[in-house]
Amino acid sequence: MDAVVDRNETRSNQVLDAYWMPFTANRQFKQNPRMLVSAKGMHYQSDDGRTILDGTAGLWCCNAGHGNAEITDAVARQLSNLDYAPSFQMGHPIAFEFAERLKQIAPDGFNHVFFTGSGSESVDTALKIALAYHRARGDAGRIRLIGRERGYHGVGFGGISVGGIVNNRRHFGTLLTGVDHLPHTHAPEHNAFSKGQPEWGAHLADDLERIVALHGAETIAAVIVEPVAGSTGVLVPPKGYLERLRTICDRHGILLIFDEVITGFGRLGTPFAVDYFGVKPDLFTTAKALTNGVVPMGAVFAQDHIHEAFMNGPEGAIELFHGYTYSGHPVACAAGLATLDIYEKHGLLTRGADIADHWENTIHSLKDARHVKDVRNLGIIAGIELDSRDGAVGQRAYEVFVKCFEAGLLIRVTGDIIALSPPLIVEEGQVSEMVDTLRDVLAATD
Repeated sequence: MDAVVDRNETRSNQVLDAYWMPFTANRQFKQNPRMLVSAKGMHYQSDDGRTILDGTAGLWCCNAGHGNAEITDAVARQLSNLDYAPSFQMGHPIAFEFAERLKQIAPDGFNHVFFTGSGSESVDTALKIALAYHRARGDAGRIRLIGRERGYHGVGFGGISVGGIVNNRRHFGTLLTGVDHLPHTHAPEHNAFSKGQPEWGAHLADDLERIVALHGAETIAAVIVEPVAGSTGVLVPPKGYLERLRTICDRHGILLIFDEVITGFGRLGTPFAVDYFGVKPDLFTTAKALTNGVVPMGAVFAQDHIHEAFMNGPEGAIELFHGYTYSGHPVACAAGLATLDIYEKHGLLTRGADIADHWENTIHSLKDARHVKDVRNLGIIAGIELDSRDGAVGQRAYEVFVKCFEAGLLIRVTGDIIALSPPLIVEEGQVSEMVDTLRDVLAATD
């Protein structure tokens, strides 16, 4: 007779202390760990045998769902053929093939791709390219970088310097100098329960003119923003806001960088947020869904004029003294190519547009749910903001997160904001399941 496995005993015997977990209350987690052991399609399996509906595409990254055999096979073939090759003064064909495929789905004019190992590396790469671009053009005085309050741009020193989430910044000293920040666009007193882009707030972009007047345009290299701010709680840009930023940057010779680590690859129902908003930055960053989260990788897309500015020196000179050991990693490229094949085969780069109305209407049905103070959405992203408990900001949403996991739904929370961003293969019934679970959990939470 098969032995009965006591899963609680198994979990208590696991060695958990050695792993210092990221962005996690380690002591709290290890007292009652939540373990995911397998995944397929829209679902995870937990170590206690439960099925968990993925409401977050892993961490905004598994846009094609989990367990795709095409990606697994492509990775295995690449590992058996070429596991690693350097990209410094050397090359391997699959990196060039992947860059070419990405160029084909990129907005017009973005014909050059610089590979990185993550979203954080993509951001630091874009910032360095911006600084070096001005120097290459004889404008070396442009050294300032402008981010935005509540912005999230990864965890490199460049990213947290231009980022605007206080807990990501407060423990790490003075960070980069010469950085300033635009105000955030979160204004629930004007825009609560907006469907799509809110009406109020385009004028907030005009604060860039104040920053220009303070520092001088001749000192500012670039402005970086997320088209939709994701990790801070799904802040959707007001109508006209991004357009005004682009106009002001053009007026003063400032580069505009979009951080599309979250919005890239179909999240808004278009290949990129650049396509959705019709606003072209000079550079945009990607990662996450680039390889469907299977192998860490990032990429920075550059408009032609950015690339060309570096190609004027002696032919034998290195144009950009920057890169990573894992830039263009062959296994990551193989995963990325297979991911693009899946996106194309199933129309996932635009599928979000087909289900966006159902997503919006279903998500906004939570307007009357207990504790809900705001609901906002764009594409296949939603933010549900809860009233905070007195003196305990974030505690209520964390309890909702745990209870949802116990009820079979994975959500993401930041502060007292719930974020939903499921794989783009999500069906309408699964959207309803997410909202029904959330409603029940909210009703049962004090």
